[in-house]
Amino acid sequence: MNSSAPGRPSILFEDGEALVIDKAAGQPMERPRKGGPSLSDWYDALKLGFQRAPMPVHRLDTDTSGCLLLARNPKALKRFAKSFEERQVEKRYLGVLAGELAEDEGTVELSLAKVSSQNRGWRMILAKKGQPSVTHWTKLAEKDGLTFVEFRPETGRTHQIRVHAASGLGVPLLGDPLYGRPDQRVSRMMLHAASLRVERIGKLPVEAAAPLPHAFSRLGFADG
Repeated sequence: MNSSAPGRPSILFEDGEALVIDKAAGQPMERPRKGGPSLSDWYDALKLGFQRAPMPVHRLDTDTSGCLLLARNPKALKRFAKSFEERQVEKRYLGVLAGELAEDEGTVELSLAKVSSQNRGWRMILAKKGQPSVTHWTKLAEKDGLTFVEFRPETGRTHQIRVHAASGLGVPLLGDPLYGRPDQRVSRMMLHAASLRVERIGKLPVEAAAPLPHAFSRLGFADG
């Protein structure tokens, strides 16, 4: 299959036990209840000569783009999952906040819990008895009242960066429909998984970087 076929994710890293792909913003990982395309539609096409389809090791929100690690066999899946659980994975995200920050860098440490209601559906909230979560952040640039930020999460809780931005920094991600609000300047939530590195015993690390989407450059922000 042509790697430039519409909808197929680009491959950023490949070896015998791992793939890292560049997931598109707006692409759910599993087929939605209401139906429609999803990333799972492409797993068979990503076998690339292997008998098994690759399996996702972690998750990215539907509206988040960038580096997603897939394991090519069950043993690799188990090892990679353990690396994530033990915080042995270096993850770098880039995001645009819908406002300005007074400080240049810092760390957000807030515990998170999942709640659900009939009116609002499910979401993550701050909770003393929730799961601990830690995100380091650095301001990279400001333009037109927006802030370009690098996030380095230690933990990988659901919606962690989104909640830490909105509740920890007091400024939500631009275009976040759940913890902020839609914004006419963008057609997506402005969060991108820019790079990923997983150390391996006896092998070179799994390491990949996903190019910054055009949605960021249209706002005047660039990586590096």
